[in-house]
Amino acid sequence: MLAIVFGGPSPEHDISILTGLLCERVLRGAGHDVAPLYWTRTGDWVQCPAGSEAKDFLEGAPKAGTKLEVSLGAGFQLPKKGLGAAKPLVLDAALNCCHGGAGENGGLNSVFDQLGIPLTGGPAALAALGMDKLAFGAVLRSSGLPTLPRVALGAENVPFAGPYIVKPRFGGSSIGIEVVEDVDTARALARTSVHLRQGVVLEPFSKGAVDLNMAYSTYPSLRTSLLEKPLAPSKEEGIFSYGQKYLQTDGLVGAARELPAQVPDAVTKEAERLTAAVLEVTGLKGLGRLDFLLVDDVLHVNEVNTIPGSMSLYLWPKEIPAAELLMGAVEEAKRSFNVASPAPFEPGAALRAAGGMAGKLGQIGG
Repeated sequence: MLAIVFGGPSPEHDISILTGLLCERVLRGAGHDVAPLYWTRTGDWVQCPAGSEAKDFLEGAPKAGTKLEVSLGAGFQLPKKGLGAAKPLVLDAALNCCHGGAGENGGLNSVFDQLGIPLTGGPAALAALGMDKLAFGAVLRSSGLPTLPRVALGAENVPFAGPYIVKPRFGGSSIGIEVVEDVDTARALARTSVHLRQGVVLEPFSKGAVDLNMAYSTYPSLRTSLLEKPLAPSKEEGIFSYGQKYLQTDGLVGAARELPAQVPDAVTKEAERLTAAVLEVTGLKGLGRLDFLLVDDVLHVNEVNTIPGSMSLYLWPKEIPAAELLMGAVEEAKRSFNVASPAPFEPGAALRAAGGMAGKLGQIGG
């Protein structure tokens, strides 16, 4: 059985629920046997009834859900009935629909590795790279790919002039983002914003820059979606906000956009080229989305979203089935999964050579 995992301890918890419920309907409608697994804000795991609605989660897990036990040794377990033993929930793989936090930064992938369940959105180290805006930008720059400058707020000198975009270093693409005029204002914001506590990056704010997005699928081979141009409600707004993306009836699917983006063919071709180049230099795989900025007719890679809202299914041409894209990510995770632990180097050699621990203690100060 395939699990669809959503929720988790993240500011994007609610959006993750919507993505999970959407994917459940897509896959169930295509005839797949799926188990919706809700990761609550408090860390519990609940198997939800098929066809649950968003309103069922307003007060936590759906009342008709089944709370699961989970341990690294036994995996997911259905609760005991009477005097009987707990029954395992046998899962062949899991589709990761968690946005932000431990669900997207590789933490959940590490847990599922230990559970022996292939999970999309990984492997863990590359998931962490995708969530770290500073590290991701550094990899692009070191590879010669066009990206706007980006520094940590704690840097002694900011090598570009304001105004600035202030972003959470490890957050999503919308929450906690502000435009400020100077570094002092950015520092004041970092001290007060709950979304900036784990780290802050600064980027130059380019008024008139055009946001463009392209989804990708890497299994069985690289495919790219249509190029999207999100449309903010007001031209005066400098950034495409969380509310504009999600807080409407249809969410991302109903947000104002040009699809395909009304840009020169050369820009679309460049987005396709850069997508392939980014995936090549980073090793990222799966079903994700790259966000670009078109500044003075030059296309820059901005961020990668390895688990995008609605899995970016709305960006693909109608002739490419959504279930095919989702199951491609699942199959890729299964094929690349390795449950075996790395073999130790010369097992026992260092332990035999160590002698007594008293000798080790004698090499250090008290």
